[in-house]
Amino acid sequence: VSVGIGDDAAAIRFDHQRDSLIATDMLMEGVHFTFPPATPELAGRKALAVNLSDIAAMGGRAIAAFISIAIPQNRGISFAQDVHRGVLDLANEFDVVVAGGDTNSWKGPLVINVAIVGETLRERPILRSGAQPGDWLFVTGDLGGSLGGKHLNFQPRLREVITLLEECDPRAMIDVSDGLAADLHHILNQSHVGAILDSSRIPISQAAQQQATAGRTALDRALSDGEDFELLFTVSPEDGSRLVSDWSDSTPITWIGEVTVATGCWLKSPTGDCVELPPLGWTHSI
Repeated sequence: VSVGIGDDAAAIRFDHQRDSLIATDMLMEGVHFTFPPATPELAGRKALAVNLSDIAAMGGRAIAAFISIAIPQNRGISFAQDVHRGVLDLANEFDVVVAGGDTNSWKGPLVINVAIVGETLRERPILRSGAQPGDWLFVTGDLGGSLGGKHLNFQPRLREVITLLEECDPRAMIDVSDGLAADLHHILNQSHVGAILDSSRIPISQAAQQQATAGRTALDRALSDGEDFELLFTVSPEDGSRLVSDWSDSTPITWIGEVTVATGCWLKSPTGDCVELPPLGWTHSI
């Protein structure tokens, strides 16, 4: 970032040996967070974190962020400063420059939009469309129950993707924002393949287990709660076997299934029975 805040636009000098990455997400009070349990700092942090997660899912690193925010008029300047502090603390953690944006006030709820600029760690990004029959499916971390707190304070997997690219060649990847089942369907649809998930291998979070009910089991939550912001990716069987034995990062990864030639998505029970798995998870209503 050769020119940051202070002019009419920022100036960014890119390494043209790699693809540039640009993403944006808008977060709204009452949809993506509420006060409480969120604090202004956590709202600002999450607004940047979801964008950093998108960069990680493309196999990249983040460079600069542009923050546009609508501050509720009745909350005052200290509220705005706390939101900004939440953004800056996470930006500093990942060496991301806050290079610009816009600030407004209004009578509505808090709204934050972040545009993120980054670059691929390799020459080309990792897409959703690269999965191949026979690939092994992996996910980082654990899943479900994110509304218990994780959705406000998750760790974008930028560090983990560096380790992943050092150890193997991921073929397809996505971050789990809408739910494991929903986001897996994005990979399958764009790659024109199918998959079988092993229900006994799904890494279920402690929060999902605590929130389980008779009508909605911990497994159901792990498959569909969303806002986990873990990485779901496919690799060749050779790379998969190596990851199972040699994964070196402190964040765990779990082999959860395989990609198939036949389209469709199936969930295999411990007894070996398979049931069709629809794209369960978050959908916007318009």
